[in-house]
Amino acid sequence: MTDQPTPPTILVIEDNSADVVLLRLGLDLTGEEYQLDVISDGEQAMRFVDEHRTGNREEHPCVILMDLHLPRYGGLEILQAIRRTPPLAHIQVVVLTSLASPSEEREIRELGGVCLLKPSDFTCYSKLAREVMEICKGMFASTAEL
Repeated sequence: MTDQPTPPTILVIEDNSADVVLLRLGLDLTGEEYQLDVISDGEQAMRFVDEHRTGNREEHPCVILMDLHLPRYGGLEILQAIRRTPPLAHIQVVVLTSLASPSEEREIRELGGVCLLKPSDFTCYSKLAREVMEICKGMFASTAEL
């Protein structure tokens, strides 16, 4: 019996459920297997980071998609915490927003994140979903080489 590879885990930190549904539909259209974990506010996101920092969580996502403006903690605070947490620090973080100041965009880039305008329609979500799956495939290819 051969071990089936585990599908990549994509973490979405987003308080708008409609955005999550559109992303999930786009991911489904890629035809790739995946696991989608959803966190709906900044406090839950900080707990997720703390669980990795303390070693209470072993599985890591291949990519993190995050809204910039979240309840309780903002996306910049969460991104800073991710970068200070060794098990998560290397993971690609894509910050999605409909409104970001130039200073917020600069800080996201300085922290190694990518800042993108939140998709405005399903076609854009489908394109984002394909790009996310490519990031995950790249991560699995690089870990398979180790």
